[in-house]
Amino acid sequence: MGKRLVSVKVRNGDINRALKKFKRGVIESGHIFELKDRQEYTKPTTKRRKQKQQAIRDEYIRRLKNEEIESPRKNKKKRK
Repeated sequence: MGKRLVSVKVRNGDINRALKKFKRGVIESGHIFELKDRQEYTKPTTKRRKQKQQAIRDEYIRRLKNEEIESPRKNKKKRK
């Protein structure tokens, strides 16, 4: 994978700000996620199963949101 290298210049001796920018850059580049993912081997079938489960979850959430948008208050209670 083509991860970009993260580098930060320290300006005016402000190491805390440079460290904060470095940490943010590392997280955004995906290095941390990849490191955690590679700590143990995951079988290809397990990867596919998890990917399929995630797709099912995403589709379920998408359908719930669509139903909510189409009929926001379908069962609105009447006041007496």
